[in-house]
Amino acid sequence: MIDEKLLVAQLKNSDTQEQAFRNLMSLYKERLYWHIRKIVLNHDDADDVLQNTFIKVFKNIHSFKENSKLYSWIYRIATNEAITFINKKAAKQHIDINELQHKITDNLHEDPHYSGNEIQQLLQKAIVTLPQKQQLVFNMKYFDEMKYSDISEILETSVGALKASYFHAVKKIESFLKSH
Repeated sequence: MIDEKLLVAQLKNSDTQEQAFRNLMSLYKERLYWHIRKIVLNHDDADDVLQNTFIKVFKNIHSFKENSKLYSWIYRIATNEAITFINKKAAKQHIDINELQHKITDNLHEDPHYSGNEIQQLLQKAIVTLPQKQQLVFNMKYFDEMKYSDISEILETSVGALKASYFHAVKKIESFLKSH
């Protein structure tokens, strides 16, 4: 277990910042990649968003107030970066975000970096039918096995609202899977 306060202090200190940032990246790179990937769905896009996330963290570490966990702050940045990215990508293609996500999930089998089977692909198709907030809550709770308290910090939403979102998401996914 890392000492977040020490890591933050090292990140904010110009003498130790470079090594601390390498440590931060090695700690969170893989988890953040998969969190972002579940939002943008595409490997190359996830890599781009991950890089943007770490750049933002590096540039803004001095404004981190430490009233939340470092982990939560970074996840919030990654989530916002991923959402901004897919919104821009949809706008460039002159389609809405739902249409973009459906298009990507329909072509997942062509992605050389996607190793899921038909059932996993169907689950992804079910997830993209959810409103964005329910997608986030479902992915963080179901796949990342995050605690509601951590999700609450990241999404800045009450635990009660998150539990309701997750419940509704599960019901909608079950309904989608039964009909396919």
